[in-house]
Amino acid sequence: MPSTFAHEFKTPTFKAKVAFRTGLFINGQFSNGKVITSVSEGTAKDVDLAVEAANEAFDTTWGRHAPGTQHSILMSKLAALMEKNADELAALEALDNGKTFNWARNADVAGSIDCICYYAGWANKVTDQVQEITEDKLTYTRHEPIGVVCHTLTLRFAVLMMAWKLGPALACGNTVVLKPSEFTPLTAIRMCHLVNEASFPPGVVNVLSGYGNTIEKVACTGSTLVGHKIMEAAAKSNLKNITLELGGKSPNIMFDNVDIEQAANWAAFSIFWNHGQTCCAGSRIFVQEGIHDKFLKRFMEKTRSLKVGDPFAPDTFQGPQVSEIQFNICSGNTLATHIMSYIVSGKAVGAKVEIGGERLGSEGFIRPTIFTNVDPSMKIVQEEIFGPVGVVIKFKDEEDMIKQANDTNLNRAINTAPRLKVGTAWINCINSLHSNVPFGGFKQSGIAMPVGPSLTLYLALYLMMKRTRTKMISLP
Repeated sequence: MPSTFAHEFKTPTFKAKVAFRTGLFINGQFSNGKVITSVSEGTAKDVDLAVEAANEAFDTTWGRHAPGTQHSILMSKLAALMEKNADELAALEALDNGKTFNWARNADVAGSIDCICYYAGWANKVTDQVQEITEDKLTYTRHEPIGVVCHTLTLRFAVLMMAWKLGPALACGNTVVLKPSEFTPLTAIRMCHLVNEASFPPGVVNVLSGYGNTIEKVACTGSTLVGHKIMEAAAKSNLKNITLELGGKSPNIMFDNVDIEQAANWAAFSIFWNHGQTCCAGSRIFVQEGIHDKFLKRFMEKTRSLKVGDPFAPDTFQGPQVSEIQFNICSGNTLATHIMSYIVSGKAVGAKVEIGGERLGSEGFIRPTIFTNVDPSMKIVQEEIFGPVGVVIKFKDEEDMIKQANDTNLNRAINTAPRLKVGTAWINCINSLHSNVPFGGFKQSGIAMPVGPSLTLYLALYLMMKRTRTKMISLP
């Protein structure tokens, strides 16, 4: 029998007893894989079973066998159930991930519900086209679902990334095999119960937890290293259609005419929100030399004011990192990709720690960290740290800043944005996401946009175009 997760929340922000099965979700049922405490680990056989179930559903009860209106109705029911259970989902995110309950409820869960609602509205609007080529020839173009789509999720926004993947895939009529991060599987598993409660046909959504046969598309939210491996594997198999939303090393640019108070507040929010575990974190903070010292002073004051602690406390801004593995120095790992490894590396090459740079207590907390006196060759400047660590870089003028930013007044900002090699640019704000606006990165930050509107911008990634040409004939 599948194992069960049971927990009683006695926190200032959420009080309830929560219990649900945590097995693998295949063909509408929970089954046990290899049990690791309260979560099952999927095996190769389980993957085959999930893909078979997804193929069966696609060929019989979903895809072209169910009208877009039915897709829309069931997705709307799922969104309503998510709203009904929003506090519980947020509590699971906080418990599993370490982010604060308030942020999980008001950003992650709220954004997930909005995303499912948004794509539910698109589900019955996937239309086809007829063109007259010549007087006696017509061509019609038909948008068809791809089939079985495999999704892998990152640890940082478990329920939101699940919604970003399920929304367009289900709206277009695809079936899904989804693997949550082994570090944060609980909300994905809880969502499976809501999928059943919404009456999706068995096999439409399948969830396999663990460490990570016909799959036609793979969509991954994760690290750039994982993206490389998925792209390589896709090329070596059946040239799978892939969408990659990967890591980033985003520049956050402060010109000398900014409001320093506002700039410092946004900079702190950008890098320390979600304990720095976001692909769009503004981890490289470029400050024009005329305001550098004043900005740094205010930025440090703001950083000191951020409360680090219990994610369920209403005044906590930063909770613990998602796991000890993510936190720790990579002992024996030549990649040295974990947060404390980067902090040690920055100190070793001469970067100055202005604040932080050490763990807080013994339970996975890291003090918000600011480095200065850095140069572009340092790992802390070049590589994604995925933690509460930012670097402040002084620049002279726009040309100097553009050069440094591209190495990985309002008019001035608007003129600068097109010159940056980035997929998303925010002006006078940060981390502002909407389901109907494309989001994603350039270069090694990913391929295609994981959300966005219309057949031409994002839904087309989950559809195949079939063209049929007909010659008109005269009947005798």
